Amino acid sequence: MRASVLLPAAAMLGLCAGLAAAPTPAAALVQCGGASWYAMTSRTASGERASPDTMTAAHRSLPFGTRVRVTNLRNGRSVTLRVNDRGPFVGGRIIDVTRAAASRLGFVGAGVTRVRIEAAGTASRADRSSCT
Repeated sequence: MRASVLLPAAAMLGLCAGLAAAPTPAAALVQCGGASWYAMTSRTASGERASPDTMTAAHRSLPFGTRVRVTNLRNGRSVTLRVNDRGPFVGGRIIDVTRAAASRLGFVGAGVTRVRIEAAGTASRADRSSCT
């Protein structure tokens, strides 16, 4: 009877230890890849009403509310956005931004661009030059 109590307890401790040791998705995030923009006005995956005039973005895995610095690698322009949606669902793209963000980043006309994203306040200076 002791073994039946100890085994589940040991399994739970191992599970909790593994979760505690794993970094959060935003912990040291620096990603490079494609970005596109969208101008929807329906509800986002977080439940907010989408607005093309806000400074928000869609990311596949970052928690809602995470602030990310997005830099257009073609012209050096940067903005800070808040993740409130899921996506993009197109290969090679790492983030979708609103029309307002794309305008500030300078790629509304092109529709897509290459960007570096970093969770706000997490990237070191060495990480900032890692994308070309």
